[in-house]
Amino acid sequence: MDQEKQKKTVLICPLDWGIGHATRCVPVIRNFLEHGCRVIIASDRRPLAFLKREFPSLEFCIFPGIHINYPQGSWMTLKMILQVHKLIAGIRKEHLFLKRIIREKQVDIVFSDNRFGLWTREVPCIFLSHQLQIKTPKYLRIFAFFLQKMNYALIRRYSECWIPDFENHMGLAGDLSHPGRLPCNASYIGILSRFPGSSVWLSETEIPDFEILALLSGPEPQRSILEEKILSQLQNTTIKAVIVRGMTEKNEEYQFSETIRIVSHLESAVLEQYIRRSLLVICRSGYSSLMDIAALGKRAILIPTPGQTEQEYLARYLMDRKIYFSMIQRDFDLIYALEMSKNYPGLVLENDYKELKTNIGRLLGGSG
Repeated sequence: MDQEKQKKTVLICPLDWGIGHATRCVPVIRNFLEHGCRVIIASDRRPLAFLKREFPSLEFCIFPGIHINYPQGSWMTLKMILQVHKLIAGIRKEHLFLKRIIREKQVDIVFSDNRFGLWTREVPCIFLSHQLQIKTPKYLRIFAFFLQKMNYALIRRYSECWIPDFENHMGLAGDLSHPGRLPCNASYIGILSRFPGSSVWLSETEIPDFEILALLSGPEPQRSILEEKILSQLQNTTIKAVIVRGMTEKNEEYQFSETIRIVSHLESAVLEQYIRRSLLVICRSGYSSLMDIAALGKRAILIPTPGQTEQEYLARYLMDRKIYFSMIQRDFDLIYALEMSKNYPGLVLENDYKELKTNIGRLLGGSG
């Protein structure tokens, strides 16, 4: 009875714009479970479906997100600014909905991955984000100061801000996670990957099962546009490839051609083996994808989502550092990218999760 009383209830709530925010919550969920916590996962759409596959025995609830309309072109930042009223209204709804869940589920701790409305003074609330500095296109630099102020004002409402990156040498996210001035409640916890690390390697003489593993993710219609582009170019080659569509709501797997296999979604343990057995990964330059690739020490070609300034910055930053080769989606040329990528070896980043475990231990010790 006493043990049950001491067990903390933690609400984990990732942003539901693609599954990246959900994948990086996997090690966080595991660590809270290792500390004996009751974990409730609250999300919607593909992230909810993904986490149900990863943790089928946990408790889940639908937490509606803020649905933003994404353009086909590269005007995403402007489109987001024009929908700022929708974002503000959504944050307010999230805040009110959270209060109800805290009462109904007797929540002791709230963990929000980039959801700005999940703060309250009733219980400790953690905000996870690598994007402390907001990147804007040149034509919208006038809004940069305003967006930065709003970002920090929202972050300061939380008890703590945890940054999934390393503090030294600009980390994996560069300026995004290393702004000129950190929020006073922020601390670095190292990268967060659902994969355990790079202890298993292909030897130099070992032939991989396939040459290319294409990992598709992110919002529509850009996800489908990239899929069609990669597929059409692969058909003109003899390259053995697997395309993972990133559609957690489906369970399809079929041979598209003699050399191309298509899979809707792979469980993390299976996906890890696919990545290890491939020669090269093609993926978006979303931060969660980068953390997974770096954790496994795999070479990659990055294709940022058009108009997503964060992904465009990360692709440039890592290419300038000679780590990963990247190309914009509009000009993507598979054969050229494969040849150029030979000069970009990737990197290995391993995390023992010491800072994450310390933060969780401290949080649980002080949340009574």
